[in-house]
Amino acid sequence: MASWLATPAGRYLLDWEQQHLDQAVADVFGFHALQLGLPELDALRSNRMPHRWVASDERAAPSVADEALPRAALALQLDYDALPFDSASLDLVVLPHTLELAQDPHQTLREVERVLRPEGRVVVVGFNPASLWGLRQRLGRLRLGLGLARRQPLFLPPSGEFLGYRRLRDWLQLLSFEVEAGRFGCYRLPVASERWLQRCAWMDEQGERWWPVFGAAYFVVAVKRVRGMRLVGLAREQRQRAKAGAVVATHKRREREEEIA
Repeated sequence: MASWLATPAGRYLLDWEQQHLDQAVADVFGFHALQLGLPELDALRSNRMPHRWVASDERAAPSVADEALPRAALALQLDYDALPFDSASLDLVVLPHTLELAQDPHQTLREVERVLRPEGRVVVVGFNPASLWGLRQRLGRLRLGLGLARRQPLFLPPSGEFLGYRRLRDWLQLLSFEVEAGRFGCYRLPVASERWLQRCAWMDEQGERWWPVFGAAYFVVAVKRVRGMRLVGLAREQRQRAKAGAVVATHKRREREEEIA
């Protein structure tokens, strides 16, 4: 994955993801935030929580190409299927292409649900199989299977499997998450050269307008909802409104009694 991210297409993808992740996590408040995987992307740099960690899969051995790229500081190496955190202990978890590379993506998402506090947020970034990039990747795999490829036919990293946007939303709903925001991006053609990527720059603006769900990548922000629990701030505000209404009613009743007397 890291060697592909060093290509022009990979840098184009990273720039888009970094920009939108900065916006998505900037106003998420709490105390503990975790980024699982892809240290080439500093997904928590705009977040202001006092405790932020970047973790990688302990089963993924970094290559020489990995170490040559800029990386966020790794704090932990762990098993995505068994996160070493207490239940309801984290306020934010970011999964940049983590589910695509996980051995058991559904179990990884269940672990994220376990460690998040009620009203905590998860941000998921992934490749969109319903895109031109996804189509080229599927055709490349088909050529490999038929033995027709003379050179590397895959445009995207060979490891991992795409997880569709709709499928991800279904998984989140089953785990009692509520999708708060979703967005697609990277509409340029799946070309390898920097020159042709720049020539296709106009497709980003047109893609958002005319074919928004066919972007090469997506990100989803979801909130963990727990039945029967409410935000303290909201409950306090409602009690204050009820108390203020009771005081007004009492004053009006006293005024009517004085008029009658």
